[in-house]
Amino acid sequence: MSNTVFTFGGNAPHSDPRQKDKAVTGGKGANLAEMASIGLPVPPGFTIATEECLRYLNEGGDFSDDLRAAVAEALTHIERTVGKKLGDASDPMLVSVRSGARISMPGMMDTVLNLGLNDETVQGLASISGDERFAWDSYRRFIQMYGDVVLGIDHGLFEEALEIAKEDNGFYTDTEMSAADWQALVGEYKRIVSEELGHDFPQDPQEQLWGAIRAVFDSWDSERAKVYRRLNDIPHDLGTAVNVQAMVFGNMGDTSATGVAFTRNPSTGEKAYYGEWLVNAQGEDVVAGIRTPQYLTRTAREEAGAEKPSMEEAMPDAYAQLADTFELLERHYKDMQDIEFTVERGKLWMLQTRTGKRTAKAALKLAVDMVDEGLIDERAAIKRVDPMALDQLLHPTLDPDAPRDVLTTGLPASPGAASGKIVLDADTAERMAGQGESVILVRVETSPEDIHGMHAAKGILTARGGMTSHAAVVARGMGRPCVSGASAISIQRDARTLSIGARELKEGDIITIDGANGQVMAGEVATIEPELAGDFGTLMEWADKHRRMKVRANAETEADCRMARQFGAEGVGLCRTEHMFFDAGRISAVREMILADDEKGRRGALAKLLPEQRSDFEAIFSVMAGLPVTIRLLDPPLHEFLPHDDGDFEDLAKATGRNVDQLKRRAAELHEFNPMLGHRGCRLGITYPEIYEMQARAILEAACAIEGEAPVPEIMVPLVGTRRELAIIKKLIDDTADAVFEEKGRRLDYLVGTMIELPRAALMAGEIAEEGEFFSFGTNDLTQTTLGVSRDDAGRFLTTYVEKGIYARDPFVSLDVEGVGQLVEMAAETGRQTRPDIKLGICGEHGGDPASIAFCEQVGLDYVSASPYRVPIARLAAAQASIV
Repeated sequence: MSNTVFTFGGNAPHSDPRQKDKAVTGGKGANLAEMASIGLPVPPGFTIATEECLRYLNEGGDFSDDLRAAVAEALTHIERTVGKKLGDASDPMLVSVRSGARISMPGMMDTVLNLGLNDETVQGLASISGDERFAWDSYRRFIQMYGDVVLGIDHGLFEEALEIAKEDNGFYTDTEMSAADWQALVGEYKRIVSEELGHDFPQDPQEQLWGAIRAVFDSWDSERAKVYRRLNDIPHDLGTAVNVQAMVFGNMGDTSATGVAFTRNPSTGEKAYYGEWLVNAQGEDVVAGIRTPQYLTRTAREEAGAEKPSMEEAMPDAYAQLADTFELLERHYKDMQDIEFTVERGKLWMLQTRTGKRTAKAALKLAVDMVDEGLIDERAAIKRVDPMALDQLLHPTLDPDAPRDVLTTGLPASPGAASGKIVLDADTAERMAGQGESVILVRVETSPEDIHGMHAAKGILTARGGMTSHAAVVARGMGRPCVSGASAISIQRDARTLSIGARELKEGDIITIDGANGQVMAGEVATIEPELAGDFGTLMEWADKHRRMKVRANAETEADCRMARQFGAEGVGLCRTEHMFFDAGRISAVREMILADDEKGRRGALAKLLPEQRSDFEAIFSVMAGLPVTIRLLDPPLHEFLPHDDGDFEDLAKATGRNVDQLKRRAAELHEFNPMLGHRGCRLGITYPEIYEMQARAILEAACAIEGEAPVPEIMVPLVGTRRELAIIKKLIDDTADAVFEEKGRRLDYLVGTMIELPRAALMAGEIAEEGEFFSFGTNDLTQTTLGVSRDDAGRFLTTYVEKGIYARDPFVSLDVEGVGQLVEMAAETGRQTRPDIKLGICGEHGGDPASIAFCEQVGLDYVSASPYRVPIARLAAAQASIV
């Protein structure tokens, strides 16, 4: 049986390769072992492997005898290294218990500090440290954290007791509390525990330890952790490791401190140390936003106009050692690091390092700069940037010249800008966003329980907390603008109002936040389009150099095509012609065509639509000159174009000269019980060939009208399930093309192909390829028809399916590789066997999903097509898929 408990620090061996495998010991455990092995000052400890978490969760929440024995032995390693014992009343060893998943999930799982304190050991800690205030402060912190995390007591009860104690003494900050004050508060905290649970706070350190380990394992299945994993596409079956480590103390007076730092600026990517610290505090004070911390560097303090000294100024020796450690870690990991540290009576200790969360702008700058510095190469830079993060860069930002009614300024915690209605809790944010409202979540400070509201909000604003607080870290990871530490904000929760200075605002009022400079503004501020040059342009050049697949755009208007070209699209992969029919100036002719009783009537209506369609295609071809443009012939069932209310029927009656009852009767005849599988797609072209004839003529006449470099029309027949269907419609298109070319005195190349969106089409692809010159996989409908699931109705149960592991991800967001993917692979293979030069692409929503793009590369498709804003994402993802 493999070892599942690994020691680090002191003289612990680090020879087992599993210890540095993040799948086994989690990111935190693997990095602690790595830091210890390269000689950095890491407090000794041990890591319990993720497999023990999974065993615990799967086997009813108990610990094996083997695990208990291994933990006892590992605990002895810590005791020998620090020369203290857990539970020793005269000189107690204290430990921290922290989670550490394979993929970083900041703030989502649980931590307990100062474990081992009780009514006896607190006296020993006071005696050995010579600091009663520190000892009682540590004990009250432990009771509060253990009570919340392990015992399940509302942390607000402890916070309220602390605030009352400060008010009674006339104190403003925690640091004004004396040893006696903390001791009295410990008594109050213990009373809260007894009152809430009906028993006393646990005094046995072994009971405390196993309670904390249990809580960390349980936190993997907490609701907030599940939500975070779902939002970030993290598998639910990884489990978390547990890290137990000797405590070092940042709250032992003015020569002690704690902090969180990044080796470069995670918001901008600038090569400058970025972080915060607090004197006489513990790490949770910084990351939880309980106190607004001080700046790490003198430069940052001066730029912010802050008065309290930076660490560089107040603790120059410890800061210099920290700066050396930054350089060492960045060279070692070849990436920006996010570091937690503690200074105990002047000595620096490293508590964690991990690859730092960053904004898209920072990710680009870091990748490009590190190539320039020779730290990584182009291929590593391409792999380094999350394609989905580029979405942050492709949307408007605040216009610097627009008028701003600035209410207050906080800390610029996560860049970008957002306007929306004020909401004061996460549930309201989620509900209002679900109704289509743009909202700004405003909190005193956020907690992990707010994760769903943070995701729903356009931006986040907090009254407390710094630039490394929970709100800031999570917002940066999500790409949400965030302003933190806006201390002028006072929230009245009961009244659902807030005040900023003399200004009173209520929930529902609109505000704007600018995460780049920390400004909070009343009302909505105008925006400008993004600039796509500099680091973005450099990385895209590298991506284009290294990718094999082409990237096209789904676009059906001239504006969409221009935007797609701006974002680097190499053609149109899907032009949905039905969208053109819904135009207010055309819908009457479309309805006239549908409701006509015979072919003559339909052709009369289609004659009105022909010049409109031709004009549409000319505009698209002029933008996409020389590039392929795949145009899908009319696909949806005809009833979608019909009027639904009496007013529309009356307007149509006036336009057609028919009475309302006749029109309603004809509409009723077209009604279908399951229109998705009804009279749509190529079935329309078979029964009403004049529709597709008009569209083919419009396409080809438009192509002939383009001067200069000719477009390459690819006419796509939808919903084909048999070779014969495609053969009939292809002949119609070819005959129309011959007629158009003769009339125009010009011939040009065009292709006729089909969308593979039915399982039968995928199974018969070899036969269909005898007629089709290209296949475009319509994975939206192919997923629906393969899974037997309606995309429009699946929202009621798909989340549950993903949570229960039935599907790894929502199959309409990321391709179901095992099922639908097998059909795509089969169709590509048999299609090529029949027609070796057949062009293969994908045009469903999956064309902009990085995981689906990786599958397309594996299958050998020629291109992917995505919405214009997702074209850069697809370009980068295609490059990453090409790099082995």
